[in-house]
Amino acid sequence: MATSYKVLGQTSPTPNTLTTLYTVPTGANAVVSTLSICNQNINSTYVNVAIQPAGASLTNSQYLLYGASVALYDTMLLTLGITLAETDVVSVSSSLGNVSFQLFGSEVS
Repeated sequence: MATSYKVLGQTSPTPNTLTTLYTVPTGANAVVSTLSICNQNINSTYVNVAIQPAGASLTNSQYLLYGASVALYDTMLLTLGITLAETDVVSVSSSLGNVSFQLFGSEVS
Protein backbone atom coordinates (compact mmCIF):
# COMPACT_ATOMS: atom_id res chain seq x y z
CA MET A 1 0.00 0.00 0.00
CA ALA A 2 1.34 3.39 -1.01
CA THR A 3 0.69 6.55 0.99
CA SER A 4 0.76 9.98 -0.67
CA TYR A 5 0.82 13.10 1.52
CA LYS A 6 -0.69 15.99 -0.39
CA VAL A 7 -3.09 18.84 -0.88
CA LEU A 8 -6.33 16.92 -1.31
CA GLY A 9 -8.39 19.83 -2.61
CA GLN A 10 -8.67 23.58 -3.06
CA THR A 11 -11.73 25.62 -3.99
CA SER A 12 -13.33 29.04 -3.70
CA PRO A 13 -17.02 28.26 -4.20
CA THR A 14 -19.77 30.47 -5.52
CA PRO A 15 -21.71 31.95 -2.57
CA ASN A 16 -24.39 29.71 -1.05
CA THR A 17 -23.50 26.82 -3.36
CA LEU A 18 -22.43 23.47 -1.90
CA THR A 19 -19.28 22.56 -3.82
CA THR A 20 -17.18 19.40 -3.85
CA LEU A 21 -13.78 20.07 -2.28
CA TYR A 22 -12.50 16.47 -2.50
CA THR A 23 -13.66 13.02 -3.54
CA VAL A 24 -11.65 9.97 -2.47
CA PRO A 25 -10.55 8.14 -5.64
CA THR A 26 -11.80 4.64 -6.37
CA GLY A 27 -9.42 2.07 -4.86
CA ALA A 28 -8.09 4.47 -2.23
CA ASN A 29 -8.75 5.65 1.32
CA ALA A 30 -7.79 9.00 2.78
CA VAL A 31 -6.91 10.58 6.09
CA VAL A 32 -7.78 14.27 6.30
CA SER A 33 -5.41 16.10 8.62
CA THR A 34 -6.21 19.79 8.21
CA LEU A 35 -8.90 22.00 6.72
CA SER A 36 -8.11 25.68 6.13
CA ILE A 37 -10.92 28.19 5.56
CA CYS A 38 -9.73 31.68 4.58
CA ASN A 39 -12.20 34.58 4.48
CA GLN A 40 -10.86 37.28 2.15
CA ASN A 41 -13.85 39.60 2.63
CA ILE A 42 -14.41 42.87 4.49
CA ASN A 43 -17.38 41.16 6.18
CA SER A 44 -17.78 38.01 8.26
CA THR A 45 -19.04 34.95 6.43
CA TYR A 46 -20.78 31.72 7.39
CA VAL A 47 -19.38 28.39 6.22
CA ASN A 48 -20.60 24.83 5.98
CA VAL A 49 -18.57 21.60 5.68
CA ALA A 50 -20.12 18.17 5.11
CA ILE A 51 -18.88 14.61 4.58
CA GLN A 52 -21.06 12.58 2.21
CA PRO A 53 -20.28 8.85 2.52
CA ALA A 54 -19.94 7.25 -0.92
CA GLY A 55 -21.23 10.48 -2.47
CA ALA A 56 -24.67 10.04 -0.88
CA SER A 57 -27.26 12.80 -1.08
CA LEU A 58 -26.70 15.43 1.60
CA THR A 59 -28.54 15.07 4.92
CA ASN A 60 -28.33 17.12 8.11
CA SER A 61 -26.37 14.36 9.88
CA GLN A 62 -23.41 14.80 7.50
CA TYR A 63 -22.40 18.35 8.51
CA LEU A 64 -19.14 18.92 10.39
CA LEU A 65 -19.76 22.68 10.40
CA TYR A 66 -23.04 24.45 9.70
CA GLY A 67 -23.30 28.22 9.81
CA ALA A 68 -19.89 28.59 11.46
CA SER A 69 -18.78 32.21 11.45
CA VAL A 70 -15.40 33.23 10.03
CA ALA A 71 -14.49 36.83 10.81
CA LEU A 72 -13.44 39.33 8.17
CA TYR A 73 -9.92 38.72 6.85
CA ASP A 74 -9.57 35.69 9.14
CA THR A 75 -8.52 32.07 8.65
CA MET A 76 -10.01 29.09 10.46
CA LEU A 77 -7.70 26.06 10.74
CA LEU A 78 -9.22 22.75 11.78
CA THR A 79 -7.08 19.76 12.73
CA LEU A 80 -9.32 16.81 11.94
CA GLY A 81 -7.84 13.32 11.68
CA ILE A 82 -10.90 12.09 9.74
CA THR A 83 -10.72 8.83 7.81
CA LEU A 84 -12.54 8.54 4.50
CA ALA A 85 -13.37 5.55 2.32
CA GLU A 86 -13.31 5.43 -1.46
CA THR A 87 -15.83 7.76 -3.14
CA ASP A 88 -16.54 9.69 0.10
CA VAL A 89 -17.04 13.39 -0.68
CA VAL A 90 -16.06 16.49 1.31
CA SER A 91 -18.35 19.39 0.37
CA VAL A 92 -18.13 23.06 1.38
CA SER A 93 -20.03 26.32 1.02
CA SER A 94 -19.91 29.90 2.25
CA SER A 95 -22.38 32.76 2.44
CA LEU A 96 -19.99 35.11 0.59
CA GLY A 97 -17.59 34.80 -2.32
CA ASN A 98 -13.83 35.17 -1.86
CA VAL A 99 -13.63 32.38 0.71
CA SER A 100 -11.07 29.67 0.02
CA PHE A 101 -11.04 26.13 1.37
CA GLN A 102 -7.94 23.92 1.37
CA LEU A 103 -7.84 20.29 2.50
CA PHE A 104 -4.60 18.52 3.44
CA GLY A 105 -3.95 14.88 4.22
CA SER A 106 -2.89 11.55 2.78
CA GLU A 107 -4.26 9.04 0.31
CA VAL A 108 -3.62 5.33 0.77
CA SER A 109 -3.91 3.10 -2.28
